[in-house]
Amino acid sequence: MKHRLIILITLIIAGCSSTNNDMKKIVFLHHSTGEAVWKGATNRYIYKLTGKGDVQKFFDTYNRKNKTNYEITAVSFPGSSPYGWNNYPFDYYNIWVKNAGTKPFMEEPTLEILTNQYDVIIFKHCFPVSRINADTGSPDINSDVKSLENYKLQYDALKKKMHEFPENKFIVWTPAANTKLKSKEDEALRTREFSKWVVNDWDQKGDNIFVWDFYNYETEGGLYLTDSNAHSPDNSHPGVEFSSRVALLFGQFIVDVIESKIN
Repeated sequence: MKHRLIILITLIIAGCSSTNNDMKKIVFLHHSTGEAVWKGATNRYIYKLTGKGDVQKFFDTYNRKNKTNYEITAVSFPGSSPYGWNNYPFDYYNIWVKNAGTKPFMEEPTLEILTNQYDVIIFKHCFPVSRINADTGSPDINSDVKSLENYKLQYDALKKKMHEFPENKFIVWTPAANTKLKSKEDEALRTREFSKWVVNDWDQKGDNIFVWDFYNYETEGGLYLTDSNAHSPDNSHPGVEFSSRVALLFGQFIVDVIESKIN
């Protein structure tokens, strides 16, 4: 009886941890804003020599301390050619939903491909996503016009698509912001509205999609990327100090998602 009880407990523990243990391969799809956080404060010569930035170093340390084997890879997505250097809501919708399938679209991997290669897929938009136009009252999911009405349709379609892969986990960043000098107030207000919508309405608790609130870190509750967090007042890329700080928060968030510490 005692022997059977031990076996039963072992099976239960193994069953509870198997999902987390199976989640090992992570891909981070990004452009320049993501690259800044990916590298953090790592010197560019050191990065060129080692190929590792602050996020990777976080995982190296975490793996050693916790005897895990998480592998994270960064990929520029979409590439500059042939698709074009655009990573707005339309582009993820265009590649992953409208042109879904087992074959790449314009050399870019679909979710069918990515989910077969990686367990956790992370995607984001660079700060031009915050140049949001006023709504027209005629939303069009197939339009590349940057507007709240189009963004929401595209995000709803993306959520439905990601739900087709329940064995995978997805992390999406809230939108990157512009500095006050590089932004119009009406665009900044729409960006804040979109960010709040993603966090409060679009995000569905208990599913396989998790939102990392990058916008909140950048703006610190304000309307713009703060000058202190920016590369400079006239450059909306994240600054080195800020990037280094949030790289560790980003790494921990990924781990918490994998280990089911976040709902």
